[in-house]
Amino acid sequence: MTLRDKINGWMLDCYPDHEILLADGLEAAFVGVAFQFGHPVAVFDRAKCIDILAEDMGAKDAEEFFQFNVEGAYVGPSTPAFLERFDPES
Repeated sequence: MTLRDKINGWMLDCYPDHEILLADGLEAAFVGVAFQFGHPVAVFDRAKCIDILAEDMGAKDAEEFFQFNVEGAYVGPSTPAFLERFDPES
């Protein structure tokens, strides 16, 4: 069973009446589900997403690609959210 299958199974168990979209190829950065106006959306760690993309294209290109093609893509009310983690030490 793939990570995507596990995530889909978990979401189906928890939210059977909702469509929750995942960002293709970024399953390793999935952190959970948040709610916007009562609608669940998938949440991904933004830095991990960029790290995953950087494996194939380098850090600068990955940041640009992510901003334009992933973070900037609206696919309806189920559009995933991307979490920028707060670090109180910085």
